[in-house]
Amino acid sequence: MTAETIYKNNSDFNVKSAGTENSARIKINSKLLVWANLIFVMEKHHKEKLILNFPDETKNAKIIILEIPDIYRFMDNELIDEIRISVSEYL
Repeated sequence: MTAETIYKNNSDFNVKSAGTENSARIKINSKLLVWANLIFVMEKHHKEKLILNFPDETKNAKIIILEIPDIYRFMDNELIDEIRISVSEYL
C-alpha cells in the first residue's frame, strides 16, 4: 500500500498493490499478476508464496525481492525511504 501511494501519481508508472496474507485488504490474485510486468515484494517468503499459489502466473514473471522487513506501518517515513532507494535500482 505504501509503495502504491508513493508511485500512484507518477505518470511513468501504473501501480497496484495487493497482499499475500488472508488479512490483506486487497489480496493478490491471478488477474493482478498477469497484469503486472514487474512485481515487487518485500521479503523472500512473499515471492515463495506467490510462486506456490500462482505457479502458472509467476512462471515467467519478473519478481523482485526488496529485502525490506514487513514490519512498518502504512506511510512510515523510514519505509518510504527504504522503498524509494530499493525500487530506484530497478527503474
